[in-house]
Amino acid sequence: MTDELPGGTITFLFTDIEGSTRLVKRLGGDYKLLLAEHHDLFRALFVEHAGREVDTQGDAFFVVFRRAKDAIATALAAQRAVAAHSWPQHVDLRVRMGMHTGEPARAAERYIGLGVHRAARICSVAHGGQILLSHATYAVLADEMLPDLRFRDLGEHTLKDLDRPERLYQLVVPDLPSDFPPLRGTGATVPDEAAASAGERVVVADDSVLLREGLVRLLHDAGFAVVGTAANADELLQKVAELRPSIAITDIRMPPTQTDEGLIAAHEIRRLYPEMGVLVLSQYIEPRYATQLLEEYPERTGYLLKDRVSDIAVLSDAIRRIDRGECVIDPTIVSRLMSRQRRGGAVATLTDEERDLLALVAEGHSDESIAERSGVDPDGVEEEVKGLFAKLEIDTTPNDVRRALAVLASMRS
Repeated sequence: MTDELPGGTITFLFTDIEGSTRLVKRLGGDYKLLLAEHHDLFRALFVEHAGREVDTQGDAFFVVFRRAKDAIATALAAQRAVAAHSWPQHVDLRVRMGMHTGEPARAAERYIGLGVHRAARICSVAHGGQILLSHATYAVLADEMLPDLRFRDLGEHTLKDLDRPERLYQLVVPDLPSDFPPLRGTGATVPDEAAASAGERVVVADDSVLLREGLVRLLHDAGFAVVGTAANADELLQKVAELRPSIAITDIRMPPTQTDEGLIAAHEIRRLYPEMGVLVLSQYIEPRYATQLLEEYPERTGYLLKDRVSDIAVLSDAIRRIDRGECVIDPTIVSRLMSRQRRGGAVATLTDEERDLLALVAEGHSDESIAERSGVDPDGVEEEVKGLFAKLEIDTTPNDVRRALAVLASMRS
């Protein structure tokens, strides 16, 4: 959209499908159909109730309204539409919703300030089918004549990364479910000192609040301690200095220029904190960025496409490998480099099994990791890799990270 974002006092509405990872696994290819139907339903309601869509990431929406009443009307209509719709494979789709009212600052077609974070955090603690409001939104609506609608006071709750507790309210109407379990992780989403000191401590940086909050939720559900978040490269460096996580996850393209600020921050983190890992995310396949970072700081470094992080198993594996001192390269980058080589060069002479082994080495896997995936002995893998390197005339090295770089260099030559 090119029209200017509304200013003044506005109401933020965040929505998010509950259990989307589980749905992807259950529905397979039908999940794309479900997502398209979900988007069409919701976007029609946004237009009908004068909402402005600010951002969309996967199954999540960020929408703003000039009137809180319109946000409430949209949320109710959306929940009713979800309940009435016939979804693929008859799944019971549930969408969590959260809203907050404030006067945010605007910059470069986006809103900035804690109000945006507060609304996103409110949505993240809701259950599927539940609509939550901040006290600010409740105060705007409390004196309005809203038939058949009431607000259930849920008390004060601590929301992650926000200093001030928030009094939350649940929207209750006769024709929608109103009984839900306790809110999801209020307080619990902020790891206590013991939990945060055990295992991988993560800081997440992305200028998209939807993507950032979605990633935080995935990591938390997978057992990682997300100790901080950042919306730009400067904030990322500040959080890293203050919190000293074991892993920093950052988008390559960050404000203000949306080019390589995140990549520059990743370089700086590896330079200042050699014991800290970095995982760089990108919307695009950019092999030069991946190899540039890995050539300078090969250990504890990774590069994944954003499409990959929705698979929590892939993301968890990458974080843990980086924390062990390994490097991680997105398989899509390796596949693209190999496809170029297959049109000519030594890679074209390899068997399918040898190409599979070469890809795993290029992705940064150790002999133990390859053995685990292949069901063979690590010593056998070591010998196979040596034979493969000899065939490709690549100098062998005992270091798993260095040999991955050697393979990537060979593919690019």
